[in-house]
Amino acid sequence: MTETTVEFDRRMLDGLVCPQTQAVLRYNAESQELISEAAGLAFPIREGIPVMLIDEARKLDD
Repeated sequence: MTETTVEFDRRMLDGLVCPQTQAVLRYNAESQELISEAAGLAFPIREGIPVMLIDEARKLDD
């Protein structure tokens, strides 16, 4: 079975904010994450769908 990569639609960023701080998110194409600098969290994008759950977010390194 081969893994397929689904592209993230950047137009989604217009309607998405950080669920913790309501701050604007930055898209990181390399890591396939949405970054909330205000919260210090990176939300994963899986199969083109942002996972906006705080429990699923990765803490950013200081």
